Amino acid sequence: MKFGLIYNSAIAGPDPATLTAIARQADDLGFESIFTPEHVALYPGARAGTMEFPADLPIADPLECLTFAAASTRRILLGTSVLLLPFHHPVPLAKRLATIDVLSGGRMRLLTIGVSSLPGEAAAVGIDYATRGRRADEAIDVLRLLWAGDATGVSFHGEFYAFENITSFPKPLEMLPIHIGGSSLAAARRAGQRGDGYFPGRLTPADQAAQLDLMRTTAQAAGRDPDALEYTRWGSLDLEPSEVETHAAQGVDRIVVGVTSADRDEQLRQLEAFATRHGLPG
Repeated sequence: MKFGLIYNSAIAGPDPATLTAIARQADDLGFESIFTPEHVALYPGARAGTMEFPADLPIADPLECLTFAAASTRRILLGTSVLLLPFHHPVPLAKRLATIDVLSGGRMRLLTIGVSSLPGEAAAVGIDYATRGRRADEAIDVLRLLWAGDATGVSFHGEFYAFENITSFPKPLEMLPIHIGGSSLAAARRAGQRGDGYFPGRLTPADQAAQLDLMRTTAQAAGRDPDALEYTRWGSLDLEPSEVETHAAQGVDRIVVGVTSADRDEQLRQLEAFATRHGLPG
């Protein structure tokens, strides 16, 4: 089992010393990866299901945080959970992601995208909320096209994005995997059709099983190998080894956990205790 860590600036604020300490500790302890979340804009009353977001929640830019973390670590992989793809133009985004991959020595391996569940967030960036899924699908195709293209240029003509004979350099050291995050049936289908992996939200066990099955059947229908897609799930710091074995038996490849304290020293202690309990190769 691989273990990832979510660094959420909303817990302790976007503090450079805390981010550096947490990233280095995770790297040294043997965590496989570090993830960062995204919301590009919040507003009073923003709500996803039963959870309301405080309007002043300090959610820092995920790619800037990953670049900062990469500069002070050696081997930990970089991921997002999730990057809200419909709110980014894929042409400049392709270059940003490739640049992070090059500067980190090929560690931008766990890009996970979502589409947001906040209509006001879409409105803030001028995006029709109803189109966000189609935009995400198209943007995935654009990213891969640009990363694969050579010096002769590539062209694309879609519903939302169009260009002729453009190049995008530098290239990532390898083609970047794109994982699909989200709690909806549409996310599970998108993972099967287009994803290199699936990272569902915090679902009930029944919903987890149903959505994993939907991802797999969708992949098969699209002529893809469902067993080639990585499966990531959320976990908690009090996770026991026996629970990890249960996850592994269900086909889970990676478990992502997050600290629960705003105190930096306590965060570091929590990570060390988790690593010791699960025998991470620090």
